[in-house]
Amino acid sequence: MRTALLRSLAALLVAGGPALLPATAVAAPTPSPGATPVTRAGTSFLTATPITAGQPVRVDASTGDHLYWSFTARAGQVHEISATVTFPKARSGASTWTVDVFDGLRRRQACTAGAQTTAVDASAANVALGCTLREVRPWAEPWSADPLPGTYVVRLSVVDLPEPDLGAPIDVDLLVGTVDDRSASADDGELAAPLVPNTRAGSVLNAVPPADPDADDEGDSAADWLPNLGSRWIWTGVGGVLAAVAGVVGFGLTRRPRRA
Repeated sequence: MRTALLRSLAALLVAGGPALLPATAVAAPTPSPGATPVTRAGTSFLTATPITAGQPVRVDASTGDHLYWSFTARAGQVHEISATVTFPKARSGASTWTVDVFDGLRRRQACTAGAQTTAVDASAANVALGCTLREVRPWAEPWSADPLPGTYVVRLSVVDLPEPDLGAPIDVDLLVGTVDDRSASADDGELAAPLVPNTRAGSVLNAVPPADPDADDEGDSAADWLPNLGSRWIWTGVGGVLAAVAGVVGFGLTRRPRRA
């Protein structure tokens, strides 16, 4: 009877196992059919190259470069970033590579899965990196670091390597995948505006005050050659007058009368 009970429990676990297991991880991203490959990368947050989900990236770079790409995320999406760095030439030692993801406020986002930082030895032909982000929420508290809709930036870099390998050529393949509409409706809030980095340069302030349109043109033209009187001009003039008076008084005190 005990054996039959154990067999029944085993059969029950086999039958109900898939329903009891947690949701599976996001599958590896695949390029979208007909997507135009991207062959360049930015060198900073402000110059990050825009890409879309499913758009393959293939660039030639140098070891030590910081490569930046940006993509847009909507509420309810889960993104997975996969990157492969290939070494065409032999290297002198081991190196450590990492892929980081930042939101529109440049807050570093945590990865729920994937080899975000990987160390490889000198004999490795390539290194594979990955990062699965948390689901983008439609809203969050201001103090939290939850992923919100907006522009995200991916940065690929090497964090440790021998100095002789600096500048060696590398080939980088990167792809961003996404899964839409997972559970966005579970939140009862909405972000007022997507978090987008401010990439607009400010205007240069004009140090010269604008001319008064009501002023007389003749008066302005006559006063153009006059210096702008200020405290520096006043004290300079006073100092000059005092120096002249002191010179005259000193000359009078030191002058000797002529002999008859």
